[in-house]
Amino acid sequence: MPKYYLYARKSTDDEDRQILSIESQLNELKEYAKRENLFLVEEFIETKTAKKPGRPIFDFMLKQIEAGVCDGILAWHPDRLARNSVDGGKIIYLVDVGKITDLRFPTLRFDNSAQGKFMLSIAFGQSKYYVDNLSENIKRGMREKLRRGIWPNWAPLGYLNNYKEHNIYLDPEKSPFVRKVFELYATDNYTLKSMVEEIQRWGLTGSMGKPVCKSQLARLLRNPIYYGVFKFNGEMYEGSHPPLISKKLFDSVQAVLDNRHRNHKPAEVKYAFTGLMRCEYCGCAITAEKQKGHIYYRCTKKKGPCLSKKFLREEALLSQINEAIKKVYIDDSTKDKMINRFDELFQEESKASSSLSQEVKDRINEFDAKVERLVDIFIDRQITQEEYAKRKAKLLNDKKDLEGRLREIEKSGGGWLEPAKQFVTTCNRAGSVAWQEILSPKKDFLKICGSNLVLKDVTLSVAYRKPYDLIAKSQGSFDWRRVEDSNLRSSYDDNGSRDRRIQPLCQLSKIYKFYKSEILEILSPQGRRIFLVTKVPKHIVLVPPPVFINENWRCAYNRVRMIFSAPS
Repeated sequence: MPKYYLYARKSTDDEDRQILSIESQLNELKEYAKRENLFLVEEFIETKTAKKPGRPIFDFMLKQIEAGVCDGILAWHPDRLARNSVDGGKIIYLVDVGKITDLRFPTLRFDNSAQGKFMLSIAFGQSKYYVDNLSENIKRGMREKLRRGIWPNWAPLGYLNNYKEHNIYLDPEKSPFVRKVFELYATDNYTLKSMVEEIQRWGLTGSMGKPVCKSQLARLLRNPIYYGVFKFNGEMYEGSHPPLISKKLFDSVQAVLDNRHRNHKPAEVKYAFTGLMRCEYCGCAITAEKQKGHIYYRCTKKKGPCLSKKFLREEALLSQINEAIKKVYIDDSTKDKMINRFDELFQEESKASSSLSQEVKDRINEFDAKVERLVDIFIDRQITQEEYAKRKAKLLNDKKDLEGRLREIEKSGGGWLEPAKQFVTTCNRAGSVAWQEILSPKKDFLKICGSNLVLKDVTLSVAYRKPYDLIAKSQGSFDWRRVEDSNLRSSYDDNGSRDRRIQPLCQLSKIYKFYKSEILEILSPQGRRIFLVTKVPKHIVLVPPPVFINENWRCAYNRVRMIFSAPS
């Protein structure tokens, strides 16, 4: 009596998919065996695709048949046994040499004859054709999804799959936490390990409810899909899904990650003002040590012998730091005048912001046209696939930068107003920082307004950032009156020194005269002269230029938007 192996298979090992496939096969095959009086030796169940050879359970079963343990196979359909030419050909070969004497299928009759083997080969061919055709249809659908900017895979953390419309949308529960992850990591106050601990404290989990691990967080922070583009098979695509963060925030996170990879060991801060100053003579850092109950600051002399031989006691250094902070102090009266002047400028320039918005929209349209031309060039085989992908990625990233700028313009119109007021408020806060006894705010404030702090023996020298240096030189005595002097004069002579004899009515003319070599003249639609001040640190933002930004100065505009209205 022939002996049979029962073989049941499903294509995936995912327990949530094809749940009833194996169970239904077993029930049908057992009923068929009972009805046909077949002797079943053993049942083999496998969860692996038959598209490629290399199924371990199937291979073991065939080896047992070659060894003479069994004579035949019982399966639901020939496609359960093979969907590739290697496994299908092997079964037919074993039938040819007599190792397999019978094959039984409830859905197909097999005769061990020339015609039966021919029909079996057709069945195996149809199974392979089904897989190949299905693969081509899936690839075609994927290409169409990519053309439409639809993410073709499982939604990343912070998004959910919309199975009805076949796209992704923001997860209302998890997306705020993912956005917070980017914002916190951009501050450079977290490592991947500490960020994972913070995420676990929130209770945020990844797919399948599993906790977010360190490697998953690193991939999340590097994934451009969160600002609106995604990479698939090495090519960048513009997504149609709503972005979770801005391109600017994503770039800030990348900068932090790149800096982390340099393996910088953070310096251990034991004293209030270490890591703030450098030695005037040799350029080494200034360190501190405690002697007889007092803290002294000195040069580390890491580069060798140094001319600096003196120690500076912390109380004496603190006194100089307080004086340096007071130099950028703006009193309440001057603060109110400057803020009122900013409000007047805002009213004048709010109309001009629409012109800038249209300019950015025109540039975005230019990028769309460039992408279309790039596709035509690639189709004509004038560039390689690698060069095409590289150029396209650059165009899409530049376009995202412009779209982010457009959103900022349209969202706030005169978005400079609040940062401008914040700058003035910061200067007004200098007084309270200098007079309080807590030391850490003093160090943080000097990092904002000072760019180069050096210690020469026991004397502290501070180079102020722009425009803090203007306030430091003027000692807060700005005159921001709306009325302009008809006879413009400068309070600085040709060498840049203060001329006590000259006191112009308008402080703006002083700024114009002293910084003439560092500003770019632009004409506004009203014919007034306005000047874009360059070389200003990233965190200082004042009035932006309304129109006519020259391309050579656009990089400076991205870093800072600071305008002073000069008399015409």
